[in-house]
Amino acid sequence: MKKRLLTLALTFLAFQVSAQDSIKVYAASSMTNVVNELISEFEKNNDIDVTPVYASTSSLVRQIERGAPADVFIAANQKWMTHLIDRGHVSSDNVTNWAGNELVLIQPNSHETDYASFKLDDAKVWQEALVNERLAVGNTMSVPAGIYAKESLETLGVWEDVRRRLAPSNNVRMALALVERQEARLGIVYKTDAMLSKDVSIIDTFPESSHSPIRYPVAKMSDNASTQAFYTFMQGDFSKSVLERYGFNTH
Repeated sequence: MKKRLLTLALTFLAFQVSAQDSIKVYAASSMTNVVNELISEFEKNNDIDVTPVYASTSSLVRQIERGAPADVFIAANQKWMTHLIDRGHVSSDNVTNWAGNELVLIQPNSHETDYASFKLDDAKVWQEALVNERLAVGNTMSVPAGIYAKESLETLGVWEDVRRRLAPSNNVRMALALVERQEARLGIVYKTDAMLSKDVSIIDTFPESSHSPIRYPVAKMSDNASTQAFYTFMQGDFSKSVLERYGFNTH
């Protein structure tokens, strides 16, 4: 009997260690390149497997609400993180603001037009640019990049002039892809996504005052040692240097 109990105890302990040595990081799609690089560096120095899950913030939130086993969650805006806090899925004590971003208007390089005089608050300019064309954006009701885009367009007074020309997508990387493939004449994406692409050029940057601050809060969602190790690593100098190299703000 004692031998059986000892075997069960050792099996349970082994399961705990195994569970601790594998964590899942749920991250907004615009963080794909940064998180992939951080995971690669972290796994070199730690005997911990980190599995990333990328999607729009709204999609990840819905997964978490349904019980998805996220250990770390990186959102692309504060509202969705607050949504999880209010519903008891995340403790506010385990959330920090990790990075910031900017919103830009892009076009495909292959059809590059001289938009040096493009005025973001000029309805006529938008109308002329979008004749028989589409404006690629994230879903303006749920995807953070789309929500920011709508805020900016409303603030600039041109929302009613462009809303019928939208090509909405499920995440910001899909909006970028529509412009890269020339399926949309213009697109509104994060600056960091535009910087990664060789197939688009930035026409202009939307004023920060035209939309809510673009912040990426990160939440530690489990208390095991492996999660804490990765969460701490994310706050370090290496993480900061990677974020800045990809165009994110860290102040």
